[in-house]
Amino acid sequence: MEFIRQYVSEMQEILEQLDLSAIERMADQLVQVRERGGRAFFLGVGGGAGHASHAVCDFRKLAGIESYAVTDNVSELTAQTNDNGWEYAFVNWLQESRLNEKDLLFVFSVGGGNLEYNISANISRAVQYGRELGCSIVGVVGRDGGDTARASDACVIVPVVNDSTITPHTESFQAVVWHLLVAHPRIRQSAMKWEGVLTGR
Repeated sequence: MEFIRQYVSEMQEILEQLDLSAIERMADQLVQVRERGGRAFFLGVGGGAGHASHAVCDFRKLAGIESYAVTDNVSELTAQTNDNGWEYAFVNWLQESRLNEKDLLFVFSVGGGNLEYNISANISRAVQYGRELGCSIVGVVGRDGGDTARASDACVIVPVVNDSTITPHTESFQAVVWHLLVAHPRIRQSAMKWEGVLTGR
């Protein structure tokens, strides 16, 4: 029980420290991308890739934002990796998707990518490419935010309260933040199923 109590206490501590203004800036970016007819491309590896798939569903269905997860097509992803290397797999996918200045990159990453240390270089290269094109860039990341935080228009950095649980805390709050965003009254356009059932709508 002691670990459970500690973990829950740490989650509460993180919640109290979250930069709410950064979340609102992310909402601004998402509203703007929809208004200008842009698309949202979600980037993540590992748990972040799973979040990307789920978030695409929510932003398409509930927010009316055309959205894609770079990692959803395993055939294309492995072909890109095989032919061009993992570091450039996301960039090449985005090039073939005709990423442009109307679009937005949304990153889920524990470290945010770091080219200097060759960690999640595929995310760093994609963010770099998006910045060169003038895309909007947002993210929910941990640690110091890495290359994502440095290049973003809006970025939530999940506070580190325990060095031994950085990954589960960060990935937990990635889900909290994107669900907050799709429920945000400025972003949500369609009713959620169970809320509609309960209110008779």
